[in-house]
Amino acid sequence: MMFTDAIAPALQAAGLIGVWSTNVVAGRSVLDEGAAAILAGNPSLAGEPLPLEVALGRTHPDDRDWVFERIRRVRQTGGPFSAEFRIFGEKNEVRWILNRGTLVRDKAGAMQGRGVYIDTTDSHSSPFIPADAVSHDPEDPLIAAADHCIEVHAALKRGGVVDLRRLSETLLFGIGRSLASRR
Repeated sequence: MMFTDAIAPALQAAGLIGVWSTNVVAGRSVLDEGAAAILAGNPSLAGEPLPLEVALGRTHPDDRDWVFERIRRVRQTGGPFSAEFRIFGEKNEVRWILNRGTLVRDKAGAMQGRGVYIDTTDSHSSPFIPADAVSHDPEDPLIAAADHCIEVHAALKRGGVVDLRRLSETLLFGIGRSLASRR
């Protein structure tokens, strides 16, 4: 994981699975070991550029189309990204995953993205809640706050402001947990 030793235990306690980065031009995403194990089903894929279908290979069939469409859309427009969806876990159990991140153009103009996966299964009363029961409303104040926080986090990262960036990470995970606990 890319976080300091002091922050890592708190992030894991908050349900952090792992991180992702994406190169839109190449059409590939890179997952860390935790994300590769849970989302792609194979920790040895960590660090490898993967097509979307492999990187999110365990996505529940009922959620796959809308999740992939939302990812394709943000890969075209850039900006913040948020989606909560189901996957099949290692023992074929249903798990809920919150994917949060942002895509921006690099200095050369190519779209690049970074984000996190958080396991929110414990906040759902049933692993079989229909996907359309989860709010995807971009006008939701908490979703808007998350989107703005992602932008702040990206700006702090570009500016090399490490202490404030750590605070923005903590705030992002808090917002993610609040979104997940609405059920």
